[in-house]
Amino acid sequence: MGEAEGAVAALRAELVRLGVTDACEIGDGATLSVWLGLVVRFRDGFYRWQEGQVRHRHLGTDPTGCAIRVARRYAELQTDVPIWWEGLAKVLRGDAAEEPS
Repeated sequence: MGEAEGAVAALRAELVRLGVTDACEIGDGATLSVWLGLVVRFRDGFYRWQEGQVRHRHLGTDPTGCAIRVARRYAELQTDVPIWWEGLAKVLRGDAAEEPS
């Protein structure tokens, strides 16, 4: 297991411990999709996550601290879904192509 794979596995385990059970590794060994629009990547010794256009980073040696921050934001997103989310969800589902102009 490489450094990125180990870091992503540690982060996922911490997220599960905090109740975020639907996060999944997307297959490249370095990226964890937590929720639509909330993705965490491990690169160059840092966890880097992006939510829409907002980017954050956290030391890769602290999966627990990163998981706390990501889980907190995940809970906030679940409670108060951002305006951009519905548009993104429609595009991903294909609904936007079905709507009249």
